[in-house]
Amino acid sequence: MSPPPLRAPEFDAADAFVWHVAPDRLVPVPRVARVEMALLVGIDRSRDTLLENTRHFARGRPANNALLWGARGMGKSSLVKAIHAEVAAEHPLKIVEVQREDLPTIGRLLGHLRAADHRFVLFCDDLSFSHDDEHYKSLKAVLDGGIEGRPDNVVFYATSNRRHLMPRDMIENERTTAISPSEATEEKVSLSDRFGLWLGFHPCTQDEYLAMIRGYCDAHGVEIDDATLRAEAIEWQATRGARSGRVAWQFFTDLAGRKGVALRP
Repeated sequence: MSPPPLRAPEFDAADAFVWHVAPDRLVPVPRVARVEMALLVGIDRSRDTLLENTRHFARGRPANNALLWGARGMGKSSLVKAIHAEVAAEHPLKIVEVQREDLPTIGRLLGHLRAADHRFVLFCDDLSFSHDDEHYKSLKAVLDGGIEGRPDNVVFYATSNRRHLMPRDMIENERTTAISPSEATEEKVSLSDRFGLWLGFHPCTQDEYLAMIRGYCDAHGVEIDDATLRAEAIEWQATRGARSGRVAWQFFTDLAGRKGVALRP
């Protein structure tokens, strides 16, 4: 049984929406959880490239779908949300988040966005596919648009820890076991090729890690001298066994709590 038609969304209600299914609906998000772009350290090249692409799109010019891939916790999703805020302050622009498991319904969503007068960044966070996962075929509707083509007022941004969206062992298995291994592998690897922009995110240096924390401290009014910050932050990263923007924020949250400083939304 087909789902009931989606009531025409009130896109003027917010700049951000989340796509829900059963029943289909676009839920407005009054306040997006985001980090200011000035606080995103060590990703300048990716920031500038994606910002330019998004500005082109918001101005009605040609723009590419973008895949932000690489190290965990290095600000991929934070960058997408920060850039949306930056560009939406200059030009009308909406962002719609869709979950990976809802990709099979993406055709219905595109139908509603295509008919709207607004421009939309369609955003899927932490996109990847596992063994026997057929959802990747639904993604082609967003990237290629089928017979209708991708709507001119929609661009698709995704984040992933994997460059090719599939586990490496899955791709290798296709090469060795499929009846037509080259064709099976090509179908999966070529999914990433449909993104016009590939933006890589790599582990940060220690200096960048410390600069992130200092930026958070300055922005939220947490006072701490450089020597103490350095010693405590390096000890924190050692206990986590990792160094990233996410680890920097987690340390800063702990620090703010110890200092009794409330974090501003």
